[in-house]
Amino acid sequence: MNSGASPSFQKIRVANGRQKSFFLSGGLLSLLLVLEGFFSPVRAEASDRWEVLQAIHWVENPDNSPAPGPYGELGAYQFRRSTWKSHTTKPFEYAREREHSDEVAIKHYEWLKRGFERAGLSATPYRIALAWNAGLTATLSGRVPTVTHQYATRVTNIVESLKQRTAKSEGQ
Repeated sequence: MNSGASPSFQKIRVANGRQKSFFLSGGLLSLLLVLEGFFSPVRAEASDRWEVLQAIHWVENPDNSPAPGPYGELGAYQFRRSTWKSHTTKPFEYAREREHSDEVAIKHYEWLKRGFERAGLSATPYRIALAWNAGLTATLSGRVPTVTHQYATRVTNIVESLKQRTAKSEGQ
């Protein structure tokens, strides 16, 4: 498959915050991002949930815009109607209110986490972000577009920054 793009020298910020440089074509970049998520030492723990959800919020809707997204998504986490309805009976318009949005985000996070555990996989922040953006089925089947891997990398980098800030503030 030749997309017409020539290989290039790429600098990529990976989950641990370091930059790595690679000579890559588009397909190899996608493969690298997949492997980074699978072999990342970052594991989701109970304490990770807050950082992951905060990072998703900052990537999805950093300005807390009440306007719907391009596919009708609403709220801090840019829920689609179908995702919202799978976790609550509250009206979808409540997704604009942070209290309700947080409640559904926690339920969705835990649902994704259980899905990975049932599949025998650890629920890393990277994998949670992949599934948040592309869906659990697509993530488990490995059919996730490059843009979703980029999204998951951004979320994971924010998670790591939040953890570092927390560690510094607790150490003072």
